[in-house]
Amino acid sequence: MMLSEVTPVPQAALPVAEFKDHLRLGTGFADDGAQDALVESYLRSALAAIEGRIGKALIARDFLLELTGWRWPDSQAFPLAPVSAVGSVTVRDRDGVPDLIDPTRYRLERDAHRPKIVASGALLPGIPVGGTVEVVFTAGFGSAWADVPVDLGQAVFLLAAQYHETRHELGAGQAMPFGVMALIERWRTVRVLGGGAA
Repeated sequence: MMLSEVTPVPQAALPVAEFKDHLRLGTGFADDGAQDALVESYLRSALAAIEGRIGKALIARDFLLELTGWRWPDSQAFPLAPVSAVGSVTVRDRDGVPDLIDPTRYRLERDAHRPKIVASGALLPGIPVGGTVEVVFTAGFGSAWADVPVDLGQAVFLLAAQYHETRHELGAGQAMPFGVMALIERWRTVRVLGGGAA
């Protein structure tokens, strides 16, 4: 299984101004935007760390899931949540020749933690020996920062602030702070039975 971003988090969706206020950067001075690129990098890093820890995409964007076989013949759980749409399913043979699958052959089963692509009939499309399937899907709470749950937004700010505060300390800030862990705990996906029931 390989998961990759098709589209990155748009710059306009990042709360750069709000985070600068959180850090109290430039208080009493004119804001010339000199810190914006640095602030954005901290936000992106914190966002990626939080998403990786909880298995959720905070800002909506497209992802590509590549598989050599379905987990189950009739369904496949997505590695991220929440999923709002399945854009396409393409089966490729061993030579890479694509076959775009008719969307009536599958549907999205929404779930807060383990959304799935499910066969409309008995089985998902077959994958040839040596072939792959590519599923393009959209995951995230929404396209704007305001769509992100408040506790997850605060966790991103706290973690990004730690990155900012320890930027000159070699090896500092490697452990996720307790306050961040407390904020994200309820969003973490709990897997039981080796994922067999997920």
